Amino acid sequence: MSILDAIKKGVLEQFNSSVTIEMILISVAIAFAISLFIVFIYKKTFSGVVYNKSTVLTIVIISMVTAMVIRTINSNLSLSLGMVGALSIVRFRTAIKEPVDTAFLFWAITAGIMTGAGLYVISVVGSLFLGILYYVIYLVDVKAKSQYLLVIAYREDGTGAVENIIKSISKKKLKSKSLSGNLMELTYEVEYNSTIDEVMRQLQKTEGVRNVNLVTYTNEYGL
Repeated sequence: MSILDAIKKGVLEQFNSSVTIEMILISVAIAFAISLFIVFIYKKTFSGVVYNKSTVLTIVIISMVTAMVIRTINSNLSLSLGMVGALSIVRFRTAIKEPVDTAFLFWAITAGIMTGAGLYVISVVGSLFLGILYYVIYLVDVKAKSQYLLVIAYREDGTGAVENIIKSISKKKLKSKSLSGNLMELTYEVEYNSTIDEVMRQLQKTEGVRNVNLVTYTNEYGL
């Protein structure tokens, strides 16, 4: 028997292996458990106001469906080739605004492929490693770059007092300045620390200051 014949025989034997309902259910169940872990990391690291529920559902569904498809075509060579041909003509035109959502969807698909192929240990360990690593990176990034907007609304005659208080903030950047009648509004980009709390208390006690607000902020670089 030549090497080519041996390879053909090995491939055919692999694809001719039977697939049972139990095997499919196990793959789908493990994919479901991993997708829940992916969703947990997604929610914990989401930086927006409210996460999109459809993205969460997509992560869970796409992982289980991928596992089911891979487990099914893993037993039939002709079916796998037909599935590749069918998927090659599919076009997904839904725009994903956040790049990180694409990464999580790709993570879910990868987990589904590995569980569908029967690589349960690699899928579980790999997902745990990626999740923990990403969460640690997220915590370090949030701690280092906690950007906020400090919005101050006050009467124009209180400009001097407000500017003197603002000087105590070491790192700040004026983002906008507006005047409506005798009402002035300043918006600064600041990094949150204990000084910001003290500045806000002083501003609230200053005569002429109407409102002082501190809101979360995502800059033009998405940080």
